[in-house]
Amino acid sequence: MKANYDRPVSPATSVAQVIPPKGAGKSKKLASRHITMITLGGIIGASLFVGSGNVIRSVGPAALVSYLIGGVLVFLAMRMLGEMAAARPTTGSFMEYARVGLGDWAAYFVGWLYWYFWVGVIAFEAVVSGAILHGWMPGVPEWVFSIAMMLIFTITNVVSVRSFGEVEFWLASIKVVAIVVFLGVGVLFALGFWPGGSFSLPNLWEHGGFAPNGVWPVIAGVAIVIFSYFGTEIAVMAAAESENPAKGVRQATTTVVWRILLFFVGAVFLIVVIVPWNELPDPQVEGPFVHVFTLYGIPAAGAIMSAVTLTAVCSVLNSGLYSAARMFAALAEQGYAPALVAKRSRNGVPIAAVIASTLGGYAAVIVNFAAPESGIFDFIMNSAGLVALFVYAFIAATQIRMRQRMSKDEVAGLELKMWLHPWLGILVIVAVIGIVVIMVVSGDGTRTQVWTSLVSVGVLAIFWPAVRKRLARVRAAKAATEASSKPATAQPEPGPTEH
Repeated sequence: MKANYDRPVSPATSVAQVIPPKGAGKSKKLASRHITMITLGGIIGASLFVGSGNVIRSVGPAALVSYLIGGVLVFLAMRMLGEMAAARPTTGSFMEYARVGLGDWAAYFVGWLYWYFWVGVIAFEAVVSGAILHGWMPGVPEWVFSIAMMLIFTITNVVSVRSFGEVEFWLASIKVVAIVVFLGVGVLFALGFWPGGSFSLPNLWEHGGFAPNGVWPVIAGVAIVIFSYFGTEIAVMAAAESENPAKGVRQATTTVVWRILLFFVGAVFLIVVIVPWNELPDPQVEGPFVHVFTLYGIPAAGAIMSAVTLTAVCSVLNSGLYSAARMFAALAEQGYAPALVAKRSRNGVPIAAVIASTLGGYAAVIVNFAAPESGIFDFIMNSAGLVALFVYAFIAATQIRMRQRMSKDEVAGLELKMWLHPWLGILVIVAVIGIVVIMVVSGDGTRTQVWTSLVSVGVLAIFWPAVRKRLARVRAAKAATEASSKPATAQPEPGPTEH
């Protein structure tokens, strides 16, 4: 018996409504290979190729522990999301479940924050891609490349979900191949079986010890690495638009643990083993992957990793636009955003949401190049900093609430089930609170992210009363329309009078 929540997901965002029925336009859906590669490469980005160097330089070899702790939190959140998504695949994903489990207010906040986050990421990745291409072709201004990349991936997402999936498949494939080569050669190099390599495992505890700067930086490092994993949930959202949603959801949520262990923890492990942590170059000068590939003796390592990084940036830009558009459309379908945004093409693509999501990106890109000293671009990036943590906390709270409403038979019928309910969900919520506290006390950089993120939440809170009133009016009008359209029910004839 499959789970049947007492407040089912909205038909507007259900798979059956958004995606054509079987046999009708199946070729426009995401194939299994698309979901597989989105699942494999979705979280591999510049934060790993470049950002991991900052974490290692500040934490030491114990950065492994930071990545492990962050990975565990993400894995638990994904498992809880998988439990809900396997029972009810929807394109709104956790926003829709927040509505069902916690109420309209939760859906409103988590949906808009998530959309806002990806709009900032879209702008950031466009700026980074422009900088990389400008380095290859200095004669062309950076902003030209940035706008061009935005246009390319806007078109990719507007054509069809299949075109998005196909582009993402190849972009993710390049990232996965690069990581696999890095890991395979790295093992041989660290064991001394590769030319120029030597047994270097002692680098884990030499040069000041495993945690040369103490335990506190290890814990504070979790607040940094947790954002490297954000984007894992995209695979669950994409699975709702695949040929087999339930299979896609299971695949995305059950394989996340080894993806984290292999791609993130495995890569960081090899970096700290091969290179003493205090000899790692500044990532702004030379990224850790470029440095290690150079040690491997691979020709043109810098150029190769620059191309791979560009691929990763384009992948995040592509998938970020997909996620922002689907969330924006889901917000509109539920009445939290203008109804126009929910408009879809024959292929099921929310065209208005795609275009609207790029407008914020274009604006941020233009501001960054036209008025770099204004601080607006930095504010956008900083104010979206806590969204990952907010989303994980909402997922945990929603799963706990929805499981409480289920009968024993419904729990037994779950295709995916969260372990040790509700304690692991509570652990995630407590961990999120702890990370926020750590960010507040760690330093000016992370503290700024906390306060600017809270400003974003405050702005949404100001508009919530008006949105709530509009929802009430729209739903009342809809209920009245449905009631008037129903045929009058015949009244039963009175029975015999009892004496």
